[in-house]
Amino acid sequence: DDYNSQTKKPMKLVMFMDAIGHVSRISRILRQPKGNALLLGVGGSGRQSMTRVASFAANMECISIEIAKGYGKFEWREDVKKVLLRAGKEGKPTVFLFTDSQIVLESFLEDINGVLNSGEVPNIFDMADHDQIAMAVRPLCTAEGIPLTKQNMYERFLQRVQSNLHIVLAFSPVGDAFQGRLRNFPSLVTCCTIDWFSEWPAEALRGVAHETFADIEFPDDSTKDGIVSMCGDIHKGVEAASIRYKDELRRFNYVTPTSYLELLSTFRKVLQEKRDEIGTAKMRLSVGLDKLDSTEKDVAIMKVELTDLKPILEKTAIEVDELMVKIEKDKASADETKAVVSTEEDAASKKAAECKEIKESAEAGLAEALPALDAAVACLKNLKLSDISEVAKYANPPALCKLVIEALCVMFSVTPAKVGEAGKKVDDYWVPGKKLLGDAKGLLDSMFGYDKDNIPDKVIKKIQQYIDNTDFQPAKIQSVSSACTAMCQWTRAMHTYHYVALEVEPKRIALAAAMAELKEVSVKVAKLQAQLKEVVDRLDALNSDFDAAIKKKNDLADKAEECNVKLDRADRLLGGLGGEKVRWKKTVETLAASLVNVIGDVIVAAGGIAYLGAFTSVYRSEQEALWCKRLQKYDIPFTEGAGVRKTLSDPVKIRAWNIAGLPTDAISTENAIILSKSRRWSLMIDPQGQANKWLKAMNKGNIEVIKLSEKEFLRSLVNAVRFGKPVLLENVGEELDPALEPVLAKQTFKQGGTEMIKIGDETIAYHPDFNFFITSKLPNPHYSPETCVKITLLNFTVNQSGLEDQILGLVVGKERPDLQEAKNQLVVSMADMRKTQKELEDKILKLLAESEGDILADENLIVVLGEAKTTSDEITIKVTEAEKTEKEIDLTREKYRPTAFRGSLLFFCASDLALVDSMYQYSLQWFLALFDSGLENSTAAEEVAQRCENVNEFFTYSL
Repeated sequence: DDYNSQTKKPMKLVMFMDAIGHVSRISRILRQPKGNALLLGVGGSGRQSMTRVASFAANMECISIEIAKGYGKFEWREDVKKVLLRAGKEGKPTVFLFTDSQIVLESFLEDINGVLNSGEVPNIFDMADHDQIAMAVRPLCTAEGIPLTKQNMYERFLQRVQSNLHIVLAFSPVGDAFQGRLRNFPSLVTCCTIDWFSEWPAEALRGVAHETFADIEFPDDSTKDGIVSMCGDIHKGVEAASIRYKDELRRFNYVTPTSYLELLSTFRKVLQEKRDEIGTAKMRLSVGLDKLDSTEKDVAIMKVELTDLKPILEKTAIEVDELMVKIEKDKASADETKAVVSTEEDAASKKAAECKEIKESAEAGLAEALPALDAAVACLKNLKLSDISEVAKYANPPALCKLVIEALCVMFSVTPAKVGEAGKKVDDYWVPGKKLLGDAKGLLDSMFGYDKDNIPDKVIKKIQQYIDNTDFQPAKIQSVSSACTAMCQWTRAMHTYHYVALEVEPKRIALAAAMAELKEVSVKVAKLQAQLKEVVDRLDALNSDFDAAIKKKNDLADKAEECNVKLDRADRLLGGLGGEKVRWKKTVETLAASLVNVIGDVIVAAGGIAYLGAFTSVYRSEQEALWCKRLQKYDIPFTEGAGVRKTLSDPVKIRAWNIAGLPTDAISTENAIILSKSRRWSLMIDPQGQANKWLKAMNKGNIEVIKLSEKEFLRSLVNAVRFGKPVLLENVGEELDPALEPVLAKQTFKQGGTEMIKIGDETIAYHPDFNFFITSKLPNPHYSPETCVKITLLNFTVNQSGLEDQILGLVVGKERPDLQEAKNQLVVSMADMRKTQKELEDKILKLLAESEGDILADENLIVVLGEAKTTSDEITIKVTEAEKTEKEIDLTREKYRPTAFRGSLLFFCASDLALVDSMYQYSLQWFLALFDSGLENSTAAEEVAQRCENVNEFFTYSL
């Protein structure tokens, strides 16, 4: 984990005992002075991974060269120089990992041989490098007492190189090249400790499988143990089959630990895909069936509801009509009462207006006297009793005071005293006035409670003289006494109020009469209004009942209409999809069984993808049959005949591949499936060019075709990786350019959230749509294990049944071009129709699965489902007719089968001559051209059988 967190190339490793032993051995070698290692094993056995882990554990940096296009001696020397300077000049412990796939030139090994022997490569350093070396080791030499000569310092540098640099060579012992290298460069053996990486033991295979499958859900532990055992059995079985393959057919296939890891990762990936695919399909079909079942139940309920609704709807209609009659009658009565009330309300309104006018006139008159009266009252309120008592104490009061007291006595009808000579006596109000003033509180209370509305006329007449007196003014009296001023002001206010009240009195009487009359009218109006309210309330209640009855009637009618609409929709839905119900039920049962068998089916298919691509059909069938027997032994359920083709085939895709030129035989179909499912890029053994032609047709106009012989092939590859274009690398030999290593190994890493890859010295973004195909025209290439671990090897060599179909098409195209053209068009149209049919069924199931609530409430959904089902039915009819036509065409085509069979047989006879002597090499193109010439030049005949015989004789003779 520590290593993976610090590198751009993380490794997922399972450290079983064998791997731990290798790490331990490499670690001991790295700790030894001048410790170098030669790791021998096939590619994918873990040599490089173990070296990197051991280097990390020893705190040494593991360095390896990056091979790019045009990598040669100069680039190699520069890389070696950097490693030597790092170890010798900088003194950093370094591990130099070098593999046989990086040997671009044999001279590379000569330099490695020199470093192993003496720690140097002759003439690799220039003068500037020597100066840097001298500066770096001078302090060391000084400290150790070594004379500072160039020779001494350089020798100290070499000692430091040998002390800090550890070379680890990861070579494959397969082939003659390794033996020759050991003879030519003996230091590879004498200066290195050898560690053999043999095939993984059973314990390692089980341990890795257990670790890889830790998070996969299995039905039970016995199934998991069975699958783990199956993985080991598959690996060991293919190893034995590869040996037999070499002995019987002289073809090479290497089984490496990488193949086993590919099996495990493929099983995980394909199992998840198949579970998702089957689960989704089953869920959609189950939901569709549930929707249809619920619709059928709803239809039964709605039919009962409609029957129950009919009498209720009729009864409600009668009730509504009766209510309408009653409402009309009460409405007429209410209108009459409303008219009477309206008349009385108008009279009351007029009377109220009259009263208001009288009241306003009276209040306007009173408004003249009220301010003065209010002022007098306010003045009285401010008057102190002591002020009144003080006036009463006057022995000889001022004239103005006496004037005020006289007026006050008049207002209270106080009898004056008679003073003066007999016959000349005059009224004197001072004495009785003093008595009045003597009771100050009583006087004030009398003034406040004075009956101003009933002042006697004689008082008014007597007071008039005082009112008219110019001295009887508050302003003048203010200078004499504040108490007298208030009394004066009160007297004048009473006088003014009296005359105003005289004017207002008739109005008051009129107002009282009007108010009495208004009261009577109001009582009458209120009574009528109460009657009207009673009628209106009754009418409102009836209207409310009527609205409720109408709503009930409408609701019932709407419900009945909704039921009818839903029944119509249900008829359309069930009429359209009801026929699918039986088929869907069977499909659900099949899918349920597939979910049970999926683990066993997928392990066989994954084994085919990981191991069987390089084998011929016979070997593939044997291995798959053997694996199925093993599944029976471990009690793991599987589908009869499980394999790549049966488990992973998609009819729509396969038909599209066939249209693009993929041969229709089983082995070609299987190869195409492996190519589409494999995690690694595929290298196709394609001596007849069938795969090449098919890939170009499948990616027509979009594929980048390159060859290793092209100067700028790596530039084209880099651009394709960056922009996500498919690339076809054709005509490769038995060795692949080392510059392809990052692409083949998919050495991607994350940088700033973007997936990146380093190709040569250039780091670019890795587009997820990038696709890489490799083809070889070699009929029987021998790829090294190191190459095999990087790619999925597919044997696209033509087989007899596939070639027979090709020749049949050629014969019919010549003899009956109309028939062949019809056949081709039919194949294309049927492929399109089946694809559309599948899409429509998926659409129907998707719509059913995504619908929420009552499906019958969604008119648009019913319409779309109906249209989709109608189109699907039309296509089904067309497909049936097309299949019938295809059978008729095939019957006619089959008449030419003998010629196709003979042609196919003769090709393989000619091809097998190469087993006698390598000089007999014949291509399929040459053979087909010769066959076409035979069709042109052979004798014609009316009868098809005779024509076939003529072609066979002529072509056999020509061959």
